[in-house]
Amino acid sequence: MSPAAGVEVPLLPKSKAEPEKRASIPGAVFNVATSIMGAGIMSIPATFKVLGAIPAFAMILLVAWLVDISVEFMLRHTHSGEATTYGGLMREAFGPAGSLAVQICVLLTNLGSLIIYLIIIGDVLSGDESTVGSMQEWLGVHWWDSRAVTLLFIVIFVMFPLVMFRRIGEFHNFNTILAVVFVGISLVMAIYALIEGKTKDVRLLPSLDNQTSFFDLFTAVPVIVAAYTFHFNVHPISIELGKHSNMTSAVRIALGICAAIYSAVGILGYLLFGESIMSDLLVNFNRSSDTAIGALLNDVIRFTYVIHLVLVFPLLNFALRTNIDEFLFPDKAPLEKDTPRFVTLTVTILAFTYIASITFPNIWYFFQFMGSTSSVSLAFIFPAAIALRDVHGISTKRDKVIGATMIILAVITSTIAISTNIYSLTGNKAKSLA
Repeated sequence: MSPAAGVEVPLLPKSKAEPEKRASIPGAVFNVATSIMGAGIMSIPATFKVLGAIPAFAMILLVAWLVDISVEFMLRHTHSGEATTYGGLMREAFGPAGSLAVQICVLLTNLGSLIIYLIIIGDVLSGDESTVGSMQEWLGVHWWDSRAVTLLFIVIFVMFPLVMFRRIGEFHNFNTILAVVFVGISLVMAIYALIEGKTKDVRLLPSLDNQTSFFDLFTAVPVIVAAYTFHFNVHPISIELGKHSNMTSAVRIALGICAAIYSAVGILGYLLFGESIMSDLLVNFNRSSDTAIGALLNDVIRFTYVIHLVLVFPLLNFALRTNIDEFLFPDKAPLEKDTPRFVTLTVTILAFTYIASITFPNIWYFFQFMGSTSSVSLAFIFPAAIALRDVHGISTKRDKVIGATMIILAVITSTIAISTNIYSLTGNKAKSLA
């Protein structure tokens, strides 16, 4: 998942002299796929470990199908009204409270994504409790290449200069190329391991034992939901494309591409690492390879994705900072014209994301939290509620049945996932104190 702003906030203002250009369907497919594929791909292989290969495949396809339906709800109701943003669409249906709900969920999603990005960067450079990072492999284990110190250095000397720009250029094309490189090398490594007979056994179905209960299976669902959430970008992309039917086609093609990539990365990551797969796939690539070429490919994979995250970070920070400013100071002057407010918000966001990334260094729990709250609301609950509210009188009986079912399933699944996580965390803490 690669979240962006939930309101109309262009990163670069367009010149009035520029002629209006309509995006093509291939361009819209590219933009939708870029919006979907972000850090979420790192945790997809872990869902195969939890669910087993067959249920994981089925869940990836099911969530993609439900996302297609929810986007269709949004597009049809947008086309029938005057809204041009997700918040505007919710405002038409539920008034100011609806718009506020969307804005809060976008804030939570973007903030969670920034924390996840720092966690992944920390995993690559300094490892975690069970693995060493790249810096420690090269330089040895020291206090100055520990996770806390390394991330502090990255935040101060890399992220801070990038997020201080008042106007940020678009890195999407370069970032997508880097993500494709990561996926391509992962596929090559998995195929090579398959030829050499070094792949791990793959469980087709979940294994329920003393360590894993039936309710633990629900914790994988929010991770997949979070990896597909891009609904805050539906309106900007649709407006550029122009035609409603073209956007529907673009979304379906992009969802098919992303489902194929998620499935490939999930099963190939599982083949490479088996039951030792981590919630952050890059941690597995931190482990030493038995060949020089394998070690080199590991390094290329890790640093390709780290560069990708470093370049995406300021874009998400820009959107998050703007939304927070509009939320807290709706009547103030534009943020870029108020330096004290700009610097204060920027430093506060960076400090909070840094503290959270070293306090909770497991992306699995962040993806579950986002997937169970803000992501599931943006992807399913809000679009379904719009169809049920039906202020334009266009929802069919089938739409309302699907919408009601979507909300019920989302609430039940999220509630079970959150409850299971809380029980798991409190249970582990109790065992450690016993």
